[in-house]
Amino acid sequence: MQRTKKICLVLPRGEAIKNFVWGGTSKLLMEKYIVQIVSVKPNEEIWEILKDYCHELYELPTTKDKYYNNLLTDWLDMVHGRWLWSGAAQERWMLRDHDAKTPKQKLIRNIKKATAKAFATDSGVRTVDSFRHFVAEKVLKPDVQLDLLKKLNPDVVFNGSHIHSRLALPMMHAARILNIPIATFLFSWDNLTSQGRVIPQYDHYMVWNKKIHDHFLELYPFIPKEKVTITGTPQFDFHFNNHTRIWSAEEFATKVGVDLGKKWVMYTTGMPNHMPGEHLIVERIADGLKALGSDYQLFVRVYPKDRTGRFDEVKERRKDIVFPHIPWEQNYLTPTIEDCELLTNMLHHCSVGINVASTVTLELAMFDKPIINIGYNPPINIYPKDYPLYYTWDHYKPIVDSGALSLSKSPEETDELLKKYFENPSIKSTERKQLIKDFFGEYLDGKAYERVAETLASIAEK
Repeated sequence: MQRTKKICLVLPRGEAIKNFVWGGTSKLLMEKYIVQIVSVKPNEEIWEILKDYCHELYELPTTKDKYYNNLLTDWLDMVHGRWLWSGAAQERWMLRDHDAKTPKQKLIRNIKKATAKAFATDSGVRTVDSFRHFVAEKVLKPDVQLDLLKKLNPDVVFNGSHIHSRLALPMMHAARILNIPIATFLFSWDNLTSQGRVIPQYDHYMVWNKKIHDHFLELYPFIPKEKVTITGTPQFDFHFNNHTRIWSAEEFATKVGVDLGKKWVMYTTGMPNHMPGEHLIVERIADGLKALGSDYQLFVRVYPKDRTGRFDEVKERRKDIVFPHIPWEQNYLTPTIEDCELLTNMLHHCSVGINVASTVTLELAMFDKPIINIGYNPPINIYPKDYPLYYTWDHYKPIVDSGALSLSKSPEETDELLKKYFENPSIKSTERKQLIKDFFGEYLDGKAYERVAETLASIAEK
């Protein structure tokens, strides 16, 4: 068939590749449109694979936003956070106060806080936002990106990760200068309350669910309702479509390195800067499982973005704890197709899942698995961090309140919860199913990638 319309997918981070390439969106669009991918280049192998998922492939220019753009973006984020004043924004404010040690640092910090507070109103944030856009597009033009987009001449430009990388921002500003429609996807469920301003101003937005849709329009009332589409997230499509193969217990045991015949507990670690001392939590859970008997085994899915090596010593010393290899390409933090299947099988085969205020909680509920959240700190001083605080944050508190998980307040309570769930895994099953129904509605069906493609197609056809 004759293809005339062009859709450009900008992928500034590996997780955007997972969501919109491995997930199927680009392949689906290729049936009717010329698909152009402008992406970071994780490695040569992935780059060669990407060529099969588009008609034209270009490396995303690595010219980051210019200095004054970055300065204004940082200030806008600070103003927006002070105006929003969510739990996450308050913690970030407190941590920045804590980081200011010297008299000079404290003076600069106080000046920043004073200016942020002065503009921390709806009109003030919008003024800073507009000024930043003016500087980015009228004063400091993104020349490299302008040249690339003039060459590509797409009908729509889609930013697959609005929050994760500023590498995409110059492309978006260039598209605005050239009057090319731009669209984006709100990457995660916590972005509105724990991240900064959504920039630049897009022509269309895609979101996970109705709650995020409604909250987004509350925060950005100047955006017309028809420019925000609920698509669900391709992040979870892999759990529900026919492309993901569920392994037998024997195959899972072999691939992950666990013992066949035992009940497997999955612990998923968090971000090292948010969860210091987490290795001590993991060891204590393993000790508790040992006390329960020899029929249980802990495997740990280390946060793929964690490059600190903080679990290396535990891996060497504690052979009873299994640490499976997580097949991500660390350049640009890129999940592989292999890991998409691995994660689904980890969720399918585990008996209980444990984490600290993680998105994995939602995934465990999708598989109707018992969930324990760690609501106590490790036995060391981690100030100013505080694990229990995360459960009060705006996006996560409703999950706790749903009753779908057990929030453990001590290592001993974790032991008791594990014993209880091993004996009766159906405890809280009703609440888990209700949480998924309330949170996702009809948008958890393995077809989010199709809705994203349909939305981009409708923009291109206008």
